[in-house]
Amino acid sequence: MENLKYKEISCEIAMNQLKRRIPYSWDLNIYRGCEHGCKYCYAIYSHEYLGSDNYFGDIYVKINILEQLEKQLSNPKWKREIVNIGGVTDSYQAAEEHYRLMPDILKLLIKYKTPAIISTKSDLILRDYDLIDELSNITYVNVAATITTMDENIRKLIEPGGVESDRRFKMLKTFRKTNASVGLHVMPIIPYLTDSFENFDSLFSRAKDSDVHYVLPGTLYLRGKTRTVFFDFTKREFPHLYDELLKLYKSGGADKEYKNSLYKTVNELREKYKLSNSYTKPMKEKLK
Repeated sequence: MENLKYKEISCEIAMNQLKRRIPYSWDLNIYRGCEHGCKYCYAIYSHEYLGSDNYFGDIYVKINILEQLEKQLSNPKWKREIVNIGGVTDSYQAAEEHYRLMPDILKLLIKYKTPAIISTKSDLILRDYDLIDELSNITYVNVAATITTMDENIRKLIEPGGVESDRRFKMLKTFRKTNASVGLHVMPIIPYLTDSFENFDSLFSRAKDSDVHYVLPGTLYLRGKTRTVFFDFTKREFPHLYDELLKLYKSGGADKEYKNSLYKTVNELREKYKLSNSYTKPMKEKLK
């Protein structure tokens, strides 16, 4: 990627506590900024606090995160709650090949028997298969892949830094051999671009073949800088969809009529392939 810079920073804490508690109440992000370059990324706004407008190129690396994480996990008050790893930026983006922070993160989770959720658009996570396997035999672990389309021409445009969708499904199928909960996140569903019956049918068929525990869909939401980036991209790459998308997204979300029709199709295909929509069922079974 052009103008890519890794910038090392220190963090005061590793995990941030969220206001909500379900399905998780803690967030852990190793990096700020993301090399995947997704044109719909909801986290683009977060770089404002760092004084940068290059979310996809200025990648900030929390070089002391292991030290800070152990401080939090070793605290006698730590209740071993679920930690969502990479809720804002992908922990297995290309920077991780160089910095290799995740193996030591996982070793700390194993040491302190802490459950975790990991969602990624990369199969670099397979590098840490043995550690995730070990953690999954101690406590709850969820490994999820976000996959939006099986059309590689579209995928390369909307997620230029992510790996091919086929590789993501192969990664899920591999982790199904562990004791981890494995899920497919079809997020976001982009109207008129990735919302066809054929695309859903292809995604759900591959999900069934991968034997995932659940499928979690979600429609595109646009606000702030994300809205600007997405519509600039649409005007450039899919000009024939620009006016229709503007009409559909008068506010942050698509209108109710569109979503009702969309989820009718999604639910029909979920039923066809006998795929669960329960994100929390495997979690409750493992943690009870």
